[in-house]
Amino acid sequence: MRRIAALALLGSSLFATSVTLYQDTKTGALYTKPGPDRVKLGEFISKDEVVATTKDIQKKMSKELGGTRVFSKVPKLKINGLHYLGYRYTHYDDKAKSDVSRFETRRNYFQVKAYWNKKDYARVTMDTYQNDQGSWDFRLKYAYIYLNDILPYTGVEFGQVHRPWIDYEEHHGWLYRSIAETFVEIKNAAHDINSAAPGVDFKTKTPYFSSEMGLFNNGGYHSKKSGSGQSFEWRLTYHALGNGDKHVHATSDEWLNLSFYGRLLTGTDNGTNKDTMTGLHAVYNQPLFLLAGHWMRDDNEGGPHDGHGWSLNAELRPWPKWSLLARYDHWKVTPAATNEYTKKNAIAGVAYTYNKNVKFIANVDKYSDDRPADNDKIDYLFTAEVHW
Repeated sequence: MRRIAALALLGSSLFATSVTLYQDTKTGALYTKPGPDRVKLGEFISKDEVVATTKDIQKKMSKELGGTRVFSKVPKLKINGLHYLGYRYTHYDDKAKSDVSRFETRRNYFQVKAYWNKKDYARVTMDTYQNDQGSWDFRLKYAYIYLNDILPYTGVEFGQVHRPWIDYEEHHGWLYRSIAETFVEIKNAAHDINSAAPGVDFKTKTPYFSSEMGLFNNGGYHSKKSGSGQSFEWRLTYHALGNGDKHVHATSDEWLNLSFYGRLLTGTDNGTNKDTMTGLHAVYNQPLFLLAGHWMRDDNEGGPHDGHGWSLNAELRPWPKWSLLARYDHWKVTPAATNEYTKKNAIAGVAYTYNKNVKFIANVDKYSDDRPADNDKIDYLFTAEVHW
């Protein structure tokens, strides 16, 4: 603070060089000395001197405060982060398995968007994950360019991009990714696809219709690519209330959306000639509550994730900042090599919005299936969801 005050005094002293001007009341001429019929206008400083002095002060303040200027080849950089920080206690139904108590950093996203105009940009998003040896590694989640309106109402992502379904559901249907992945991704249910992949994704937005469709590496962003196949994936959504071209907020907006999505493998990939996924989803939201229903089927020539199932989830917001949430997943696994079995996953919890940056969630997640091995368990979670 003393250094800042000293610099402020320095600035005032640098502006000490000034000129007093007088104006003739009859002719309007300006003078630097008083005289008959002349009125004092005040003290003035030259523009060039003000500019030079201001730059000198900024330079000295930056040096004193240890600041560093950020340079970029674009006019605007947007930097933000997202963290899912938590604690989990896992109780196994099988007495031969020991319960586990652990603190977690489930997600740590660091993201930069570089805009060269108001709507076109490049994006990179990094994330952390724990490898098989227990160490935490940094992993690329997204890296793409987005070009707006290359077709009517349509933009495109090219690079390592969003896949059409999961990001949509996380913003419109299941709003608690910090405690559990969506129905199609979570291990306790379909466990079929992940949210990003190298590829190209065309995104269309109109008031009553939105869609995403494109070609992708079938295994996603953390699976090795092999074979000549690409995955054609799509989402088609009807927005009954006409807000499909807007960014909506659960606690202030209302929406009623019906979606059809899927995937079809073209060519061969990992020795597979067929890999199809189809799903239907409906969601209604208003500031008081959200209700969503989901059905999906996967067919990968008898692959380990083949099956079909459904999911329901709801959120009730009875008081400002407080929410009650629940979800149930039911997935019938139909692999070729093993017997069929059914997964059942139930989630219930309460959430409190601390401020616009932080939300706290406490919940229970109960999983069971009817395989001979006892895999049933209950997870007790506490989570801090942090946005900045």
